[in-house]
Amino acid sequence: MTADTAGAVEIRNALVRLRRATGLPVAFGGLVEPGRRRVRISELSGNSTPALSGLPVTSGNGLGGRAVALARPCAVTDYSSAKQISHEYDIPVATEGLRSILAVPVVVRRRVRGVLYGALRTAEPLGDRTLGAAMEAARDVEQALVVQDEVGGLLAAAAEAEPVRDRAPGAVWEQVREAHAALRALAPRIADPALRTELLQACRLLTPEPVRAEVRLAPRELDVLTCLAAGATNAGASERLGLRPETVKSYLRSAMRKLGAHTRGEAVASARRAGLLP
Repeated sequence: MTADTAGAVEIRNALVRLRRATGLPVAFGGLVEPGRRRVRISELSGNSTPALSGLPVTSGNGLGGRAVALARPCAVTDYSSAKQISHEYDIPVATEGLRSILAVPVVVRRRVRGVLYGALRTAEPLGDRTLGAAMEAARDVEQALVVQDEVGGLLAAAAEAEPVRDRAPGAVWEQVREAHAALRALAPRIADPALRTELLQACRLLTPEPVRAEVRLAPRELDVLTCLAAGATNAGASERLGLRPETVKSYLRSAMRKLGAHTRGEAVASARRAGLLP
């Protein structure tokens, strides 16, 4: 699954949550096309026609384009007669029968990455509650895109590190271990199963040899050992993985028992010999 596809999934899920939270009959949205100041409407929920599907919305044009240009939410009570927007998209909007519409930009690191729309088929104010719910949905997408960006960077680092893993000098190998720890820590935060699987496969690329069949660690046991191998304390592993300190200790004890280790250092060394850690 590509990053764009994963982003579209996040948009789709956010639209469902938006409609459920507000009761809006229609919601739609899309991502800014790479290298262009244009949003492509790719996801629709509650629509009755295909009029808006695939519509390219240029920055500055219409309601969504205005939200992109200003990087802030915009709304109109009656789209067809609104004077604060341009009207390049009146025909598809009218075909879908939309009147009152809001548009909320998805902003990541000060760059607009997409737009979420919510709409009524009647001309009436949408209200602060509806706007707040749309902004919350946009924030969810923003956080998901941040994680995907981090994953993309780490996957690229993993791909570069893999060919030189057997001859990397100590300092470089420590960076590989840190990348491995970051990938393992990010994996549980990925909602999309295909992207999560790709991330874990990248983790395995960074290990020096196949895992021995007789050594089996649970995913969270391996997550804890990975953090410790990268130099984290128990408290640091707890914060990084979003686990309680007692839970980290429990996973560590279980991993040590399976590896026949008596200390954290022995557990990490045994896991490396087993090909579980870089």
